Amino acid sequence: MLTLEVEPDSVAEMFGSRIHLARTYATDLAADGERLGLIGPLELPRLWSRHILNCVLLAPLLVAGRVGDIGSGAGLPGMVLAIARPDVRLILIEPMERRSRWLSDEATRLGLSNVEVVRARAEQLTLPAPLDQVTARAVSSLSRLIPGTAHLLAPGGEMLFMKGSRADEELAAAAAEIKKFGLSNARVVLLGDESAPEATRLFRATVA
Repeated sequence: MLTLEVEPDSVAEMFGSRIHLARTYATDLAADGERLGLIGPLELPRLWSRHILNCVLLAPLLVAGRVGDIGSGAGLPGMVLAIARPDVRLILIEPMERRSRWLSDEATRLGLSNVEVVRARAEQLTLPAPLDQVTARAVSSLSRLIPGTAHLLAPGGEMLFMKGSRADEELAAAAAEIKKFGLSNARVVLLGDESAPEATRLFRATVA
């Protein structure tokens, strides 16, 4: 039987005084994740290193405003970012009922007053106020993410999409969408150092 990965040494440093919330989140996700379809059956032995630490690398790039997490699922990265950055308002956008319900319940269990869960598809969503940034992890290609999320951002808002090893190929394939939606400074950057076992490729772009 697979068990939850032992917490890496770097976790406490990266979450600081809120490490207790990260530990509770990891325990809750380990208990409920596979049963509810939040994570795959093989993820427990790498839950910290491959998922939670991977996501918290994004925390320093957030502005102290309103950030939408598209297809939030298990809260990766949205819930992790809400734990690490209590000064940021995270709107977790998730279309599936059981996942959105779990996210709401987990935010309540953790006492995260900076989390709002919205059950919707991003491309069909209208928010009462525009977002300062949007994030996504393992959701879809840039060619679909860009047109599906650009309308949610304020002018000058930023896209922060966590991508895999083919990020540069996706960037090239999305050239038409980048031009159509007036994105500036679109590029792929690498996050991570010795504090995280896996580097994170991140697509960054600003809405003109």
